[in-house]
Amino acid sequence: MARDYAARWPGSPGGNAWMVAAVMFLTAQGVVAQKVRVEEELEAYPTESVDLRCEFVERGNLTRLTQVSWIWEPVDGQRDNIAVYHPNYGQSFPNMAFKDRVVFLHDDLKIPSIRIKDLRMSDAGRYTCEYATYPTGNEQGTTTLIMLAKPKNSARAVTVQAGSKSVVVAQCEAADGKPAATIKWLASVGGNHSTTTTSGPDGTVTVRSEYRLVPTAEDNGREVTCLVDQRTQDRPWTEVLKLSVEYPPTVTIEGYDHNWYVGRSDAVLFCQATANPEPTTITWTTASGSLPDTVVVEHNKLMVRKVDDAVNTTFTCEVKNKHGASRKTLTTFVIEEKREPVRDPQTGAVVGGILGTLIFIGIIVGIVFLIRKFQQDTEGPPKHKPPPPVKAGSSTEMLNKPSEPPTATEIVPLSPGEVYYEPTGGEPVTILDEEATEALNGGAPPVLNKDASDGHHGNDSSNHGPSSANIPRGESFVSTPMYV
Repeated sequence: MARDYAARWPGSPGGNAWMVAAVMFLTAQGVVAQKVRVEEELEAYPTESVDLRCEFVERGNLTRLTQVSWIWEPVDGQRDNIAVYHPNYGQSFPNMAFKDRVVFLHDDLKIPSIRIKDLRMSDAGRYTCEYATYPTGNEQGTTTLIMLAKPKNSARAVTVQAGSKSVVVAQCEAADGKPAATIKWLASVGGNHSTTTTSGPDGTVTVRSEYRLVPTAEDNGREVTCLVDQRTQDRPWTEVLKLSVEYPPTVTIEGYDHNWYVGRSDAVLFCQATANPEPTTITWTTASGSLPDTVVVEHNKLMVRKVDDAVNTTFTCEVKNKHGASRKTLTTFVIEEKREPVRDPQTGAVVGGILGTLIFIGIIVGIVFLIRKFQQDTEGPPKHKPPPPVKAGSSTEMLNKPSEPPTATEIVPLSPGEVYYEPTGGEPVTILDEEATEALNGGAPPVLNKDASDGHHGNDSSNHGPSSANIPRGESFVSTPMYV
């Protein structure tokens, strides 16, 4: 019809196509606008209330509403009306299961929302708000109501007897929950678990889990943890259980120190037993049957008031509980004199080991210190200025040569007319090496002494000796002669 109308409309082909699209869009809008607005899904808990909202949305007021009905479709069952509203005939609640529990929130055909009070788990299902309209026919919208239930969680340990078969040692249960809970186990003991699920008539689910293992005496008191996870819980529920494994007694005798000398008054034996349940009786006997007169028994403790040959015997301790009896024997020896306590050889070994370890650590530290010091001395810069090089045979070398020890000189009187020459002490040398001179003068050039260059005392030039400038290099010289 829309195509025929557009074909008869004058204009360009593009304009015709636009008009066709506009007409189809407006037609679709008219159909879609007449619909029922509801919530798709709701969650609720037993004994609570829930509001099921419904609204008829219309544009243009072209639809005439006749009546509205709420239809309930249970999870397993048939559809049934639970509430009806007619503008002329009023409200009706035909289903007896919802009688006095369902009410309309508004006395308005366009907003026929209802409230269900005192909810039950069986109320879960699909709720349809259905309008009878003219001229378009029935219009409806459906809300799914999900009923939730918090499970009742519990866990307990099962008392068992130690044996060789796998048995149930712990149980955990999440009862009457919806949806079904998940149960997990955390355990340090070897074992496995099995889980079963049971559905209730109201749609709830009960989950049970059992933990199994082959129980031993060592398992008694160990812990296993049950974890229950379910949608309605903020966090997993946990319960820690201690296993209860019963077993017959295990007996040991303690207190004997191999130093029961004649006359001792503080000798004591203890009968130690581990059992579950606790031992019912503890009995002390000897190889001969009866206990010596010097022995006193207090529950699990045997005391010897005075050691003599009568306690040089074998003692037996017997312990019983409901699962059986167990016994332990000990032979005591009486000696004449008291034994001095011997130092435990392990103590010396421990002390020696500690000292040896300390010495070894000290050696290692010393070696590391020497190696590092050597590396610093070899790799680091010199710590002093090296001396200038010295030429072989130079005057500097001669100056640095150690002087010979003084020798005794015999003093002889001079004869008349004899001239005395006084030596200058050591053999004089002339420093002719420029490098050595600069080194001795702190790096300054050499300076000649005028008085020394004259070579004599007085004003008589005829008595001058040979000039020092004419002395060959490396030769020694003596001072000018003096006249007395």
